[in-house]
Amino acid sequence: MNKTEKIRYGIIGLGNQGSSYCLNIFDKGRAKDAVVSAMCDINPAKIERIKEKTANTEAAYFTDYREMLDSGLCDAVLIEVPHYQHPEMVIACLERGIHVISEKPAGVYTKQVREMNEIAERSEAVFGMMFNQRTNCLYRKMREMIREGAIGELQRVTWIITSWYRTQSYYDGGNWRATWAGEGGGVLINQCPHQLDLIQWVIGKLPSAVHGFCQYGRWHDIEVEDEVTAYLEYDNGATGVFITTTGETPGTNRLEISGTRGKLICENDELIYVRNAEDSAEHCKTSPNGFKKPGTETVLVETDGQNPQHAGIINNFTAALLGKEELFVKGTDGLAGVELMNAIELSGWRGGARVTLPVDEDEYLAELNLRCAASRVKTQATETITNTEGTY
Repeated sequence: MNKTEKIRYGIIGLGNQGSSYCLNIFDKGRAKDAVVSAMCDINPAKIERIKEKTANTEAAYFTDYREMLDSGLCDAVLIEVPHYQHPEMVIACLERGIHVISEKPAGVYTKQVREMNEIAERSEAVFGMMFNQRTNCLYRKMREMIREGAIGELQRVTWIITSWYRTQSYYDGGNWRATWAGEGGGVLINQCPHQLDLIQWVIGKLPSAVHGFCQYGRWHDIEVEDEVTAYLEYDNGATGVFITTTGETPGTNRLEISGTRGKLICENDELIYVRNAEDSAEHCKTSPNGFKKPGTETVLVETDGQNPQHAGIINNFTAALLGKEELFVKGTDGLAGVELMNAIELSGWRGGARVTLPVDEDEYLAELNLRCAASRVKTQATETITNTEGTY
């Protein structure tokens, strides 16, 4: 592609996120070298809503995404539809040679994600994931420091992410929401794909096993999980705890990663590094004093201050297509988070039993399908669209 060209984006799905991309990123000039050339939604009312609100008078509109893909109007596509449809639509793009960014999660279960990734590897089109939280300077710096050995050997991971408060009206805002058949899960698959991606991306590896303790409809009239505590085991003997809910306020968002050389604490938009003067494992072996700890130094870590979020992912993707930058997040990176999500969910269905990774894909899908078959059909939900800007 000529580096002076603009990438023509299509958007599939004009709900909360698709509308936000159109109105808050493209319309406001935050997408560089890019334009929305086409938009699609199966609901004509959502199309009419966007037409009334957008400053874009040139885009074409479709109710069938395949017609949009076959129109020749799109160089790249943003997929913003319910989770089960992500792989289907990604594959449709890749098979046509159309570049594509999938909203999180990559899919509901690993088997469909793995199949999608196999097609992506054979396609000449570029595939990306909307892991906008990876652009956050705090998480990028944590990843960098861990790779440089700042914490030594990993000992413990603790992430309390209970700031995802949602009301009943949120869940009532779509027939597909918070059902096994429509969404495939609850807080793990809707709110926490970013954290489940980050916890392995920042550390550099997935846990080797998990125990998931899930409560279903604990705080809301829903059939899926809205309260989760997961115990994580790592191959070196390190452990971790991941706690999340959509029913608690005021919530907490604190990620603490500890090792033999110190710990990193990410909370309240700050990154704190508590550095040991000596590796604690070595100190344990050599100190003659049974109570003496290594000395420590506490540092407020400086970062580049950049946190471009969704616009950052779109701009990097565009730049990658134009040959100006390396792609920051590959679509195939979406598998690890789904792997962890499935493991916690499967353990939860088994009352917290230990589940090793990788998960048995056929077994997980069979268990999920049982729940889908008994899933509640919501007929009274009113489709609502909310501005999500600033909620992530």
